[in-house]
Amino acid sequence: MSFSLCKSQRDNDCELPSEGLASVAGGIVALGKFDALHIGHRELAIQASKVGAPSLLSFVGMAEILGWEPRAPIVAKCDRSRVLSSWAPYCGNLVPEEVQIEFSCVRHFTPRQFVEKLSKELGVIGVVAGENYRFGYKAAGDASELVRLCEEHGMRAYIISSVMDNNQDYRSMNSNDLKDRGQVSSTRVRQALAVGDMKYVSELLGRHHRLILMLKDKEERSKTSGGWRVSAPKSSLLNLPPKDGFYENCSLLLGNKNPVTCRVFMDTMHIHLETDEADPLDFETQQELHLLGIEFGDSRPDRD
Repeated sequence: MSFSLCKSQRDNDCELPSEGLASVAGGIVALGKFDALHIGHRELAIQASKVGAPSLLSFVGMAEILGWEPRAPIVAKCDRSRVLSSWAPYCGNLVPEEVQIEFSCVRHFTPRQFVEKLSKELGVIGVVAGENYRFGYKAAGDASELVRLCEEHGMRAYIISSVMDNNQDYRSMNSNDLKDRGQVSSTRVRQALAVGDMKYVSELLGRHHRLILMLKDKEERSKTSGGWRVSAPKSSLLNLPPKDGFYENCSLLLGNKNPVTCRVFMDTMHIHLETDEADPLDFETQQELHLLGIEFGDSRPDRD
């Protein structure tokens, strides 16, 4: 995990950086929001990799522009490259690139203007999108219009069926959402985290959920009868945690060290880690801040 990536702030310039343009030119871009990087998003990347170098293209700054309530990301910003690298075996050993465009720069684009940007400015040769994808000002364009406009601009558009959620217990969890037809979605991941069903979260993500903390060297540590206990305020979390409670079968990751089995307890204000092994935070460097990963096994919290 890269500390610099976690600290970096996005550029507010409307133009993509040159390296961003170079990474997508001549390739295939998958279109979506890509909040959770779940198995539905992975399927878009897989389909893109079948016809070219795959990239994920999404917008940033939508919440600020549209007045949405701020919320923690499902995947920490500094952990996204690791997740995308894990998709390489599914994508012909290609690691999907990720390119983000400031939403403020394209929010008033018509569907045609958006496709023109993909063709003329980004130089992509094709796009992949889900059957429910909407684009353009006020989501005026749908998948069929995307296909038509791409053909006009000499690009191919590949529309794929949604990856469906096979967990019957949760099929109706978004019954009030007209866009929800039982497909895997970032909303479902958030709701599964909210009830602490980590097995279900793993099924939706195609991997265990990894929580990232930014710890100070002097975070509270105490020795227990069998090992160590580490406590940190929830303000140190860089992404969305599951429901408060006690979780077993977790793994603690620090730098290049081997994972350490741990137990996790979260209350309203703090997260506590317990391990039966030697001090897990025996830091080898003198930097003030350290990134710590916690990977949750397939379990539910033992107590509310």
